[in-house]
Amino acid sequence: MVTQTSLIAVNFARVQERVALAAERAGRAAGEVTIVAVSKTFSVEAIRAAYDAGLRHFGENRVQEFEPKRAKLSDLGGVAWHFIGHLQSNKAHRAVHLFDRIDCVDSLSLAHKLDTAAATEHKRIPVLIEVRLSHEATKSGVAESDLRDLADYLSQSPHVDLRGLMTIPPYSDDPDEARPYFRRLRALRDRLREQLALPLPVLSMGMSHDFEVAIEEGATEIRVGTALFGERTKR
Repeated sequence: MVTQTSLIAVNFARVQERVALAAERAGRAAGEVTIVAVSKTFSVEAIRAAYDAGLRHFGENRVQEFEPKRAKLSDLGGVAWHFIGHLQSNKAHRAVHLFDRIDCVDSLSLAHKLDTAAATEHKRIPVLIEVRLSHEATKSGVAESDLRDLADYLSQSPHVDLRGLMTIPPYSDDPDEARPYFRRLRALRDRLREQLALPLPVLSMGMSHDFEVAIEEGATEIRVGTALFGERTKR
């Protein structure tokens, strides 16, 4: 009988193999790539199964959904909880309290709220800037033209640690069509490194269907949900 735990463990092994092959093609080490398990909408039991399989980074996109989950998973050690998706400014304080990293900063107003919330929490919160590289109206993210101003603000915020950039390209059945977007994000990150004199080590890009291409273009973090947990139930 195939259990949820064994199924997720098998899926994780397959993802690791795909990561290793993509990294090899790019002349990189698989260990350079962090797999963030996108556990949004999945149960506490599924997260525990992923943890038992060896995953330590998890991504959630709803503060109200994650809060009871975190309480039930407080015994898990060495976990980094990532907030992904669009974060409303009025939920910034709760997000800073619950999460270890905010991977979706897309405006100066949110940046200010996060810095203020982190000061209240007596912590320095690692963040990524989400960059919108397509013209899709449904996509969140700061425009390229506003990226430098936002990066400047975050780099000078005492309670925020700017770690890098993330993006989600338009979906295509052909993963290679995402390549120009991944390449563009890397170029933007490299330019900001020089302008800000910061390491900005994180490039978060690539999901279940296109993460091999993202790794080939320099991704240091990928977000994997379906390939680990299976298809989500529609909300």
